[in-house]
Amino acid sequence: MTELHDLSTGATNVAVVDRFLAALRDTDLDTAASLIDDHIVYENVGFSRLRGSRRVLQVFAAMRRPALGFDVRVHRSAQDGPTVLNERTDLLRVGPVQLTFWVCGVFEVHDGRITLWRDYFDVLDMTKALVRGLIGAVIPALRPRL
Repeated sequence: MTELHDLSTGATNVAVVDRFLAALRDTDLDTAASLIDDHIVYENVGFSRLRGSRRVLQVFAAMRRPALGFDVRVHRSAQDGPTVLNERTDLLRVGPVQLTFWVCGVFEVHDGRITLWRDYFDVLDMTKALVRGLIGAVIPALRPRL
């Protein structure tokens, strides 16, 4: 099980974000859906935006396939009012290829629901993750892990 923050400290915005990421990791889309606003904006900076909970959840519904997966390790989070920033490592799995890469996430949480989710990551870091992932697919002992 990936380490996330202790959720027993109350319903802070950080806890909402952590619970959401854990739900995505566990492919618990019902819980994930309950934590995002119907009009959420999801953006991986440099790529297109998705608008609306239905479109966002469709992306993660694909992770229910046995060959696909997502994992996350949150390293630190900070909250300023409705805004939560986190630094984390994400893992994406496609068959035997696993990519691990650093992400900085910005979330806006209003009334216990995420209205904005914006991720920033370095394209060079992502490219290196792909190369490491491909090598790990051929040599499993070198497969990246969280």
